[in-house]
Amino acid sequence: MTGRFPIEDVTPSVSCGRYPAKAVVGELVPISAVSYREGHHALGVNVVWQGPEGEAEPFTRLTPGEPGLDKWHGAIKPDRVGRWTFTIEAFDDPYQTWRNAVTKKIGAGQGLEDLANDLAEGAELLDLAAKIVPSEEEERVRDAAAALRDPQRSLFSRVSPGLELEELLWQHPVRQLVTTTRSYAIWVDRQRALFSSWYEFFPRSEGAEIGPEATPIRHGTFATAAERIPAVAAMGFDVLYLPPIHPIGKINRKGRNNTLVAREGIDVGSPWAIGSDEGGHDAIHPQLGTLEDFRAFIGKAHEHGLEIAMDLALQCAPDHPWVKEHPEWFTTRADGTIAYAENPPKKYQDIYPLNFDNDPKGLREEVLRVVLHWVSNGVKVFRVDNPHTKTLNFWQWVIAKIKDVDPDVLFLAEAFTRPAMMNGLGKIGFTQSYTYFTWRTTAWEMKEYMGQLKASIDWMRPNFWPNTPDILHESLQHGGPPMFKIRTVLASMLSPSWGMYSGLELFEHVARPGAEEYIDNEKFELKPRDWAAAERAGRSLAPYITKLNTIRRENPALHWLRNLEFHEIDNASLLCWSKRDPESGNTVLVICSFDSANVQWGNTTLDMPALGLEWHERFTVTDQLTGATYEWGQHNPVRIDPYVEPAHVFVVHPRR
Repeated sequence: MTGRFPIEDVTPSVSCGRYPAKAVVGELVPISAVSYREGHHALGVNVVWQGPEGEAEPFTRLTPGEPGLDKWHGAIKPDRVGRWTFTIEAFDDPYQTWRNAVTKKIGAGQGLEDLANDLAEGAELLDLAAKIVPSEEEERVRDAAAALRDPQRSLFSRVSPGLELEELLWQHPVRQLVTTTRSYAIWVDRQRALFSSWYEFFPRSEGAEIGPEATPIRHGTFATAAERIPAVAAMGFDVLYLPPIHPIGKINRKGRNNTLVAREGIDVGSPWAIGSDEGGHDAIHPQLGTLEDFRAFIGKAHEHGLEIAMDLALQCAPDHPWVKEHPEWFTTRADGTIAYAENPPKKYQDIYPLNFDNDPKGLREEVLRVVLHWVSNGVKVFRVDNPHTKTLNFWQWVIAKIKDVDPDVLFLAEAFTRPAMMNGLGKIGFTQSYTYFTWRTTAWEMKEYMGQLKASIDWMRPNFWPNTPDILHESLQHGGPPMFKIRTVLASMLSPSWGMYSGLELFEHVARPGAEEYIDNEKFELKPRDWAAAERAGRSLAPYITKLNTIRRENPALHWLRNLEFHEIDNASLLCWSKRDPESGNTVLVICSFDSANVQWGNTTLDMPALGLEWHERFTVTDQLTGATYEWGQHNPVRIDPYVEPAHVFVVHPRR
């Protein structure tokens, strides 16, 4: 039933309030609602919000938006991790009603005799207000009430003190006939849940040595991989993601380039084929080291400002201990064999998917135990492999259980699947998600896609990756070094979170014939790289990546997604967008080409208010990539040569 005053279309509200919305500490979270009332009396609307321990936060009044639409807007800024709640209240605002009436009547020429009742009613109203306002303002309100009652004063001197209370009584209103909505929830994460830079490498390749045909001579360890940590940190990354570090199955092990039969005693197999007689998901591959070695690796990462993201791949090799101990956790075929993973025409004979319907309680408890084991050893970030192939109620349960133990734990969903499923995973608790960024290769496609992601920011946070071990898009295969720059600019400047798989900085671009993945895929072999030699020879994108991450870190406008705005540019090969931090005023304006082969010209038509400027203003922009400075206005010509720089990343400096 509708309350005294209707309150509708409350945001943020995920699936009509079924799931918590998402935010991070320090984020300005927009709150809005539609509310209206009968007649001409004034209506007020406010949000009541509470912290994780149920403590009330300061009174926050909403302001009306576009006239005639009855939509009210405001923002809250949570400052702690945890589950926050809010309600919307609509109320009769007698002071605003009184003030509006008196102002109109005086404007219509009415005098003291006509306004006698209004003055008396106003004095009674201010008596109520004096009990509500802060103590230091009480005398001022009582004086205004006394002035309204003083027959010796002129009309102007009687009403002026009361009319001047508008701002005070906006913040501390007399509220009558209050109507309240149901409670809505917001889960607030630490800031890294929204703003992060990820780097992926295989520890077994770092410090490895190989012979002809990728024959292993020396296997990388956590100790050798730790030597790569300073370079990753120097590029400005803050999350180091490791593929599975567990024992690799020996039965049905895949060979180089995903061949069906491995060379016995030679091929190292896929880390995603988890488990053998050496252990399962709670064990470490013996050739990488021990649990103590892993802890030391995490410690060194922390010393350099990096968090370790661990792969959570809930699947098993045929010789995983679970297969023998809990066959009920898998799917048995008609012939009595356990079903292996298939994605026709692909077959994964080295992987058994888990079946979450056969023994949901037992499997849930075991996965929870495994994850908490790694959390207790210092892992606070998990990249979850193929979560869309497991039940959503399982994920909702296990993520909530882990958050109860440690609310700082974050989960990235690797789910390149249907939009409904990707959104659903975000709604039930995943912190971030991979996206379709890789396959948006025109300016129009990217603009449309960013609109979709911005609209879903309350439940699904994007993480943009130009490449992964599984994905080498044809744009990188054929676009040359300028395209590598283009994709890193787009990923790092459009999304608050982005990541890359090692090898991108070396312009690795050769695909396995007929596939959208790397030749000699590192998933199936050791792949040591000579990083230092590449940098000395100028064959490394690392300095450019470092510069982009530095720009991201130094400009708070790039830490958010809600503030993304696109601007018109009259060339379909160019994309122009900006981000502005509402608190610091920091503003970044980016123009990026999608053409890695040709010079492109364009003319901008900038949305000046989106830059914090008036339509007529001139301003200075400084290119963070080149250091060049330009004087700009609303309309500006742009020339982009991809062989010089495929993008401008400007910081806007108003003339004030």
